[in-house]
Amino acid sequence: MTTFPKVALITGAARRIGAEIAHVLHEAGWNIVLHHHRSQEDATQLCALFNKTRPHSATMLQADLSETSQLEKIVQRAASEWGQLDALINNASRFYKTLSHHVTEDQWDDLLNSNLKAPFFLCQAAKKYLQERKGCIVNITDVHGERPMRDYNVYCISKAGLIMLTKSLAKEWGPDIRVNAVSPGSVMLPEGDNTLTKEEEKKIVNRIALQRHGTPQDVARAVLYLVNDADYVTGTVLAVDGGRSLMI
Repeated sequence: MTTFPKVALITGAARRIGAEIAHVLHEAGWNIVLHHHRSQEDATQLCALFNKTRPHSATMLQADLSETSQLEKIVQRAASEWGQLDALINNASRFYKTLSHHVTEDQWDDLLNSNLKAPFFLCQAAKKYLQERKGCIVNITDVHGERPMRDYNVYCISKAGLIMLTKSLAKEWGPDIRVNAVSPGSVMLPEGDNTLTKEEEKKIVNRIALQRHGTPQDVARAVLYLVNDADYVTGTVLAVDGGRSLMI
C-alpha cells in the first residue's frame, strides 16, 4: 500500500520563522504549501530548494490574507495539489507599535485582520479537509498574548484572541481535529521600524530565565512535535520562550 507524505499549508512561509517551520517539516518528510504575500523571490527560492531535494514536495501560492473572500480559495488550492491537507500552520502575522492614545482604526483593522481574522477563516475553510485526514492546526501566537507588552496593545490583543481561538476550536472540533498553538518569546528580533537598540535587547535578555534569545528552529521543532508526535495533545499553548513568561 502506497503511503503519501502528509501535507502542510504554512502561511507567511517565505521568510524568518515561517521558512524555518517549512524547512523542519520538509526534512521530516512532509509536503509543503508555501504561502507568501510579497516575498515572491524568497518563496520561489525555498520552493525550488525543496523540490530539488525531493521532487514535487513543495508548491507555493501568493495571497493577501486581509482579503477574506480569498481565504477559502487558498485552502482549496493547497488541498488540491496532492489531494489532501493534514496541517494548517497559521504563522503569518503583523507586528508594530500602537500607542493606545494614537491608535487608528486602520491600524486596528490591519493587526486584527492579519493576526486573528485571517487565521479564523483559514481554519474554517480547512475544517472539512482536516477532518478527512484527522489533521491538525497550529497557530503561532506570542507570550505577549497573555502578558501585555508596553506600547504594542493592539498586537497583544490580536494574539490574545488567537490563543482563545486555539482553545475554543480545540474544544469544538475534537476529536477529529487537534488545535494547538506555539507561543514564542524572544526568538527573532524585529525588523524595520521595530528594530531594538542594544540597551533594549539587553533588558529583554535579562528578563529571560535562560539568559539568551531563542532561534526560529526552536519554534519549528515545537511545531513539528505538535503535528507529528502529539496525538493526545489539543487546546495547548506551548511556550517557547526560554522562561521569559516566568520573569515578565
